Amino acid sequence: MKDLMGRAIWDYYYDENPEDLQTETSISELDDLPVSYLFRDYQEMNALEKKALDLSFGKVLDVGSGAGSHSLYLQNERKLEVTALDISPKSIEVCKARGVKNAICEDFLQFSEKNFDTVLLLMNGTGIFQSLEHIDQYLQKLKSLVAENGQIFIDSTDILYMYDQDEDGGVLVPATGYYGELDYYLHYNGESELPMKWLYLDFDTLENAAIANGFKIQKIEQLEDSYLAQLTLK
Repeated sequence: MKDLMGRAIWDYYYDENPEDLQTETSISELDDLPVSYLFRDYQEMNALEKKALDLSFGKVLDVGSGAGSHSLYLQNERKLEVTALDISPKSIEVCKARGVKNAICEDFLQFSEKNFDTVLLLMNGTGIFQSLEHIDQYLQKLKSLVAENGQIFIDSTDILYMYDQDEDGGVLVPATGYYGELDYYLHYNGESELPMKWLYLDFDTLENAAIANGFKIQKIEQLEDSYLAQLTLK
């Protein structure tokens, strides 16, 4: 991993002539992602993020914390105990520089601290699952991290709308595999990361997987084709 996301976050924070990130997927064309988007304050966040932050309580784990904006709001404004977790070394360095008190660079599946009252996976949190094949593994990991009366907030988007329709109104999706399993490409400053697997989930599929793995689940908020779900232990 070249840590291009972390380098972009670092360059933006330290004003080192940052460029926009560029992203694309196996079903979408190249698109610019301004790095400033990762530094939004609460008022600039969307309704799903705000709802998750408003409902957070206790000891919080922010998975895929990026530049640390969610963590900082919960730590500084809500006065909660927050751990920011990201696999990007430079992102975690910036989290610490911005004032996140507990920021850890580690792979999510290797992280072992437990008993979190709230676990956040925001900005298409299901992406970390990579594919349907790995959902059970990640949900069981989440189950091991959350406290008995805790909660997990995770968001995603049903991307069925991105596929073409036939003249009868049917959607033309891949004949093999789930339509939300994509290859994700990230580019920055003339360099490219190796493609990674990224998963967008419709709510029904997430609901079935969550129930099968010992969770109760409810949809908390809907924003066009995106949603925020809350998972709790049965």
